[in-house]
Amino acid sequence: MSDLAHFDVAGKRVFLRCDLNVPLKDGVIKDDGRIKASLPTIQALLEKGASLIIAAHLGRPKGEAKPELSLAPVAKRLGELLGKEIIFLGAVVGDVVSNAAAALKPGQILLLENIRFSGAETSKEESERAEFAAELAKLADAYVGDGFGAVHRKHASVFDLPKLLPHVAGTLVAAEVEVLKKLTQNPERPYGVVLGGAKVSDKLGVIENLLGKVDVLAIGGGMVFTFLKAQGKEIGTSLVENEMLDVVKSLIESSKKNGVKLVLPTDIVVAPSFSADATPTLVSADAIPVDQMGLDIGPESAKAFAIEIEKCKTVFWNGPMGVFEFANFAAGTKTVATALTKVSGISVVGGGDSAAAVRALGFADSEFGYISTGGGASLEYLEGKELPGLQALGL
Repeated sequence: MSDLAHFDVAGKRVFLRCDLNVPLKDGVIKDDGRIKASLPTIQALLEKGASLIIAAHLGRPKGEAKPELSLAPVAKRLGELLGKEIIFLGAVVGDVVSNAAAALKPGQILLLENIRFSGAETSKEESERAEFAAELAKLADAYVGDGFGAVHRKHASVFDLPKLLPHVAGTLVAAEVEVLKKLTQNPERPYGVVLGGAKVSDKLGVIENLLGKVDVLAIGGGMVFTFLKAQGKEIGTSLVENEMLDVVKSLIESSKKNGVKLVLPTDIVVAPSFSADATPTLVSADAIPVDQMGLDIGPESAKAFAIEIEKCKTVFWNGPMGVFEFANFAAGTKTVATALTKVSGISVVGGGDSAAAVRALGFADSEFGYISTGGGASLEYLEGKELPGLQALGL
């Protein structure tokens, strides 16, 4: 398979699938990390003399044109970062798009509206997706897949479209795959994985797949309370998945059998309610009051996590340790992030909320070995699943 460096696009219109799914609040971009991560491929293609038709999604509009999920703010920010005009017509397909694409000159960029405004993009009907992909293929001469955050989806612009055009992976997707190979193929040891976030069910596949491969598994975030309850501990009004208790018990047993050091919090920061101004109280993980909810791991736990992380040569982290958006409950996540910056081998921040957390807490991307752009895609890769978007690119 060709790579981007050897892909001839001079004078051609390239359909570039990016991941520009940035967090927005009241139309303002809160973290432009994914836009910045797309720049190297965009710039490389422009330098090669291509014109670009960029497609991306934002949120889950489910086939409806929702103004609050428009890519208009993304078009503005992308133009600022590149220092050039971005043609944005507020449409996904149609004559206005076809005419604009046909008129593109080398160096020009047309950004399509949120690709998921078309229901065919995410349709489970292959014929619907294929028809939509065929319409998109008419816009361009070649395809570059660089939206790593969507490669685990069998969507038209990710899976079906590459089959219709000469195609190659962008630099971001190629880099993500290289990093994930380091985590799955003979990783340097000790190998530690830190998982947080809300639900065990979201991370079950990756935990099961990694239990035979890692040396240390540290669990924080909302999902930890299902682990604590499975051990018979009182968790108050904390988040819990009762239907997962038996599964978690078996995971705890599996970790023992596989010689994996399972690190769980010994202290918890609790509060009476889920709010930024709720009064925090530090308690033992064995003594969570019945009327309180856990919103962060405690300082003793965070220190223990940090000690284990810093011993490792390879670390993958996905999911915050607490409600980092609230200052009173961000300390656990910050301590874990700091420990990752001290890893002598490779430290990988696994996209999504983790990437948003390290930036919100004042860390620079360069302080970590790698910050992934695709939380869900990274997790599915680590589960051992084949990802449709990578298959389509021959990776």
